[in-house]
Amino acid sequence: MTATILFTSFALFLLLSVPIGISIGLSTLVTIALIDILPVSFLAKEFVTSVDSFPLMAVPFFILAGEIMGKGGISHRLVNVATSIVGNKTGGLAIAGIITSLFFAAISGSGPATVAAVGGMMIPAMVDHGYDKRFATAVIASAGALGVIIPPSIPMVIYGVIGSASIGDLFISGVIPGVLVAFGLMVWSYIYAKKMGYTGTDEKMSIKKIGESLYDAKWALLIPIIILGGIYGGIFTPTEAAVVAVVYSFMAGIFLYREIKLQDLPRLFADGALTTATILIIVGAATAFGRLLTIEEIPTQVADIMLSITDERIILVFLIITLLLIVGCFMDTLAAIIILTPILLPIAINLNFDPIHFGIIMVTSLAIGFITPPLGVNLFVSSGISGLSISVLSRAIVPFFIAMVITLLIITFIPQLSLILIN
Repeated sequence: MTATILFTSFALFLLLSVPIGISIGLSTLVTIALIDILPVSFLAKEFVTSVDSFPLMAVPFFILAGEIMGKGGISHRLVNVATSIVGNKTGGLAIAGIITSLFFAAISGSGPATVAAVGGMMIPAMVDHGYDKRFATAVIASAGALGVIIPPSIPMVIYGVIGSASIGDLFISGVIPGVLVAFGLMVWSYIYAKKMGYTGTDEKMSIKKIGESLYDAKWALLIPIIILGGIYGGIFTPTEAAVVAVVYSFMAGIFLYREIKLQDLPRLFADGALTTATILIIVGAATAFGRLLTIEEIPTQVADIMLSITDERIILVFLIITLLLIVGCFMDTLAAIIILTPILLPIAINLNFDPIHFGIIMVTSLAIGFITPPLGVNLFVSSGISGLSISVLSRAIVPFFIAMVITLLIITFIPQLSLILIN
């Protein structure tokens, strides 16, 4: 009864186009009011206690760091580095866009931010060089999903908090899977570019040009080294690393690259605060939603149902991945992690998955949701840049979706790819 009211009201609010965080909160409130087993104050208490977490403090700082870096001249320098290395190859600009997204992902921790920062430069550049606009937009939209797979990753922070897993281990475990996803996107981009005759730039690759672009981007390239090196070297925690990222990006944007003016800071802080508020509303509402599920023992019931369907490990793994891919189409990544982790993690452990490995599977599966409608946040951001409709872009994204799913299966069934760096 509780589950029926909870999920029915949630679906109804979504159909009414109520924002995801508000939909989760309202469905929780409606359920509490109708089943009358908890006080209405339960929702308010969960909102407060859910965000009262030291690891969760990393979220607003990584968001602010991403805002500052995006406006501080870092993204176009990363584009220059990637273009100088592969820009003259077949499909070089598409591959350069993916490489740039890979680097920017290691800075921002956000999928939409990666699309916005890289797409604004790379999509027009590809179109100017004769690339089909649909293909160019799809490349950047799919590469933007790397923003939550490559560390630092906000969804990994949330999974670590909910699943009581080491955020530092999650970060380091995401490196190889993230690079593998990027490689899968590059392979398809090369195949398609070869078929369509998309050549690279007219400029020949030269060691001098690569050296110049690397030197110009040296402060940007140091950011992931400082953040991840500090975490893995035991110098600071992931939360403290987020603060270091803000300070470093502030110094780089104002004093080193000099592309951020003091009068720009209020706007940057406001944008960061707006994004943070949106995320924390989702976190608070989803935590109350998930706690209500736990109180009613719904996760245990779901686990029992899934385990009763079959005892074949491979079939159960495919069921879990399919569920995550479907949920990613309709639900925000953070909300999905908060709600589904208590349900799926015990099943995964029962299937002999390492919690860190399962966290990478979960984040990667839900990251694919960034390019699948109707939610598909990256589709909307890239659509705004290129001017293509969501329906057109949804068709163009299909090959990249397939490439990412194939990569996801490789990551799932070869756990060493995720665990080798921490072991």
